[in-house]
Amino acid sequence: MSDSLTTEEVSRYGRQMIVQGLSTNNPIDQQLLLKNSKIVLIGAGGLSSPCLAYLAGAGVGTIGIIDDDVVENSNLHRQIIHSTSKRGMLKCESAKKFINDLNPNVIVKTFAVRLNNENAFDILDQFDVILDCTDTPITRYLSSDVAVILGKTLISASGVNTEGQLTVLNFENIGPCYRCFHPKPPPPHAVSSCSANGVIGACIGLVGVMQAVETLKVLQKIYTKENFEPFMLQYNGFMDQSLRRFKMRGRREDCISCGSKAKNKITREMIENSEINYFEFCGSRDYNVLADDERITVQEFEDKYWKDKKPKEDIVYLDVRPAHHYSISNFNNEKFHNVPLAELKSFKNDWTKLKSKMPELEPTSEVVVFCRHGNESRLATRVLKDDFGIKNTKDVIGGFFKYIDDVDPSLPKY
Repeated sequence: MSDSLTTEEVSRYGRQMIVQGLSTNNPIDQQLLLKNSKIVLIGAGGLSSPCLAYLAGAGVGTIGIIDDDVVENSNLHRQIIHSTSKRGMLKCESAKKFINDLNPNVIVKTFAVRLNNENAFDILDQFDVILDCTDTPITRYLSSDVAVILGKTLISASGVNTEGQLTVLNFENIGPCYRCFHPKPPPPHAVSSCSANGVIGACIGLVGVMQAVETLKVLQKIYTKENFEPFMLQYNGFMDQSLRRFKMRGRREDCISCGSKAKNKITREMIENSEINYFEFCGSRDYNVLADDERITVQEFEDKYWKDKKPKEDIVYLDVRPAHHYSISNFNNEKFHNVPLAELKSFKNDWTKLKSKMPELEPTSEVVVFCRHGNESRLATRVLKDDFGIKNTKDVIGGFFKYIDDVDPSLPKY
């Protein structure tokens, strides 16, 4: 715990210290609140990139970063603390280097793990405030439950496409938790992610900046127990930018995480012993709909169906990615048909509609099916077999991206 600022720190943070009207404390005290604070960010991606940059620049004393992923080319349009030279580096280590270059006064702790039932308490208990910068309901529920039990404030943000939202949870152990807002998780098929649904970097960056602002307000005690009101910020970047603030209800008395009158409240022991199964609670789409003999590897596809990069005349080639995905990168051959999975499902046994997309298709045809990662192609294979009786249909394991990784890296991977 420090009770003073160095000459260098006063020079570095002076422009924010002279802002008037933030609180009744003097500027030195306000800056010391940041210097003596410890925060941890779950994730080092699109949300946390600008958030980390501004919080480190503002002089937060200790910053923890939890992320077991590595920097990839597809991250760089939005995850601006990383760079081309850091591809393949752990994101948490890349973020640490960025912070060290920006502000060497900040202590950075990295955790190259994925937050789970076993490690959440040990990691999060080291910090004063938790920031959830992920895009999965599993992590949102886990981090919220742990924050309540540890008595920590949680600042939660999310973003995808051109939209994002932000809220402050369990503020000073009086504010609502994530379960108060969402007692039940959304259906798995309704959950969007940046990798599947895309994201505009500047839009998610704005949400990350707002998350940094809310964190500063918590750390510098701009929010108090007397003035804090639960809220939800919703941002939309296109077509007209908009930011809406919704007043939210307070704690639910029957909330199994934070409620004062709840029966069978969640405990640390229940989480660490995996009695609370977040994967089961949040659910996931079941892609295990095929037997092993209904699937082929990308190498088997290359050897049997795509020899010398030429299609076989008697094979029907189908790619069920969304049309805008397909237009970015494909096999560039007219023998391939692009029928998105949602459209294929909508045909509902109507051969006329199916033949309008693939004129050469017959019940006896041999079909190979691609998608991006080999998940939706499994569902499409099942549709062709069950709804249309095309028994000789094969799913390509791992999809188009697996083919690029293992067979032909010259194809663009987005």
